[in-house]
Amino acid sequence: MALNTSLQGRLRNTTLPYSQSLMPLFEAVVNSIHAIDEAKNLATGKIEIEIIRKIQNTLNVAIPQEEKFTPIYGFKIIDNGIGFTKNNMMSFETLDSEYKASQGCRGIGRLMWLKAFTNVSVYSEFIDENHNPKLKTFLFNAKNGVYRLEEKNLAVLHENKTIITLEEFIDKYEKRAPKSCINIAESLLEHCLWYFVRENGAPNIFIKDQEDTINLNDLFEQHMYGAASTDSFKIGEVEFELLHIKLKSKTKQSCIAWCAAGRVVKEENITAGKIPGLHGRIQAKGEDFTYCCYLTSKFLDENVRPERIDFNLSNLNDEDLYATGITELKIREVTYSKISTYLNEYLNESKELGKKRVNDFVSKKAPRYRSILKYIPEPLFFVNPEISDKDLDLLLHKQLSEVENNVLAEGHEILNKTINNKNEYETEITKYMEKIDDIKKSDLAGYVCNRKVILDILEKAIQRGPDGKYAREDLIHQLIMPMRKTSEEVLLEHCNLWLIDERLAFHDFLASDKTLNSMPITDNQENKEPDLCALNVYDEPLLVAEGKKLPLATLTIIEIKRPMRNDISSGEDKDPVEQVFGYLKRIRNGNTTTASGRPIPDSKDIPGFCYVICDLTPSMKERCRDVHDLTETEDKLGFFGYKKNINCYIEVISFDRLVNSAKERNRAFFDKLGLPSN
Repeated sequence: MALNTSLQGRLRNTTLPYSQSLMPLFEAVVNSIHAIDEAKNLATGKIEIEIIRKIQNTLNVAIPQEEKFTPIYGFKIIDNGIGFTKNNMMSFETLDSEYKASQGCRGIGRLMWLKAFTNVSVYSEFIDENHNPKLKTFLFNAKNGVYRLEEKNLAVLHENKTIITLEEFIDKYEKRAPKSCINIAESLLEHCLWYFVRENGAPNIFIKDQEDTINLNDLFEQHMYGAASTDSFKIGEVEFELLHIKLKSKTKQSCIAWCAAGRVVKEENITAGKIPGLHGRIQAKGEDFTYCCYLTSKFLDENVRPERIDFNLSNLNDEDLYATGITELKIREVTYSKISTYLNEYLNESKELGKKRVNDFVSKKAPRYRSILKYIPEPLFFVNPEISDKDLDLLLHKQLSEVENNVLAEGHEILNKTINNKNEYETEITKYMEKIDDIKKSDLAGYVCNRKVILDILEKAIQRGPDGKYAREDLIHQLIMPMRKTSEEVLLEHCNLWLIDERLAFHDFLASDKTLNSMPITDNQENKEPDLCALNVYDEPLLVAEGKKLPLATLTIIEIKRPMRNDISSGEDKDPVEQVFGYLKRIRNGNTTTASGRPIPDSKDIPGFCYVICDLTPSMKERCRDVHDLTETEDKLGFFGYKKNINCYIEVISFDRLVNSAKERNRAFFDKLGLPSN
């Protein structure tokens, strides 16, 4: 029973992504290469591709560069191949033709033409099967199929000539197509590269764009860095061939080109980490090239999708694919292995530099990872030597997380394990505890490293910026304690009270930038804040109530001022020392309690510890010496004293002293981890 075929229905079921807008041109050029192969005239074979623009340069005058790339109307492909003989014409008129199945053709290339172009015209001069010169012309579109077919004898034929004209480029495809002649030429070369590197090479191929002409064979020579190298592997009984290619291109990325029937079906970039040591362009052993791999196989020819934009390799329910054990993942895995072997001699130097980058980073900047390096797979050490500190830190942190997850899973397995051999079990436990110990070392190193980072940020924050100004005190305040928070809202590890005094970590209540009437430790109802509060929130205090053993409570008040402030004078709104004393008195007079509301006996006499963090400008020094009668520290970077009348110890700390003291207290930890001193 004969079956009818709908060309328009077939087109509707044919896929051509907008990103593949040049696929119809590629199909036409490959058909021309096949026609030349069939004519057995490769040595004299020639293909000319003409770009037809909607606005052509009919005057043959120079056109400004920015006006050259007007929209494309179509393409004309001219070859001297075998032409539209009886067999070729029959194949053209048969959807899903098997005529060139042995060459990997799927019989739908001409459908690609009609997906992106409205009309196609064909002109072919050839020698028929009876050795007579013939001329055949016809038109082809979605509405009429093949029509206006004419054939006549020629008196003489000097050379075969076939012209395929793809007309009226559909807008949605035209807009996404490359516009310049060189970009179209490079795209075509990449798609048909297999024909250029095969044993007999490709015919001469030219692309013309008005007054410009590009020879693809010359372009191929310009792109190639030495000869291609062949390789192969098997998965089961199925053989795959690899073509290792070194390209001169400095813009193309390293990739694997999956091919079928001599055409590139899809390209996938070789992402970081897939080939140890490969991080882009290769510069080693006196060579400088970009690596690409072309993967071919009869298996891929048989399993390419009809539109040749992908493969049908993911359907594991298919009996044939399942029986072979071949999946896309398996093919890719073996291909990567082959590429690694081929490039090994070029990548050794990069691998060593990558390992050195990791070791140097861990040694000098991130010692927290030192104890877990032995658990990281070696290929992950082969990082890009140019990787940033941020990206390397993220990479190592990811590995640390994986090590922690693996250890956790291993712990569950050990706990649920049936003990058959006590000695083996003890050995397993010992190894497991060694991993736990290494992870804990990493945690401690991370904590110390964080302190080093905080100190570095603080040291930078107190320096004058490029604009000649100093940082606002809010940045410094944030480093010590998040603003507008209490101990009920923020975790201790998010605070850096150790910058001032390690003992401040032990507190009953902690408040940052809070009004007195909002604090649960006092019933003082004043909305008292520094006079400059509305303008400068860091004139508000950071308050700590310390101690749970009543009545051994203490109050600590910390006031932070902007670096290099030199307008200190009398009054709480101008003198930070008077300011902290004022806060202390108000809290005491508010019947101080613990954070949980328990009364503190003799709360008015709670010992006070007040800290003022500021630069010792002339006006600040004058107030400390002459007004408050404080003693200058030996290093001249601070003042201290005890105010008996209010039972309070006061310390004025310059920013330099704050940084220096914190560094000195943590120096032993930094040195132990090998952290740099600056």
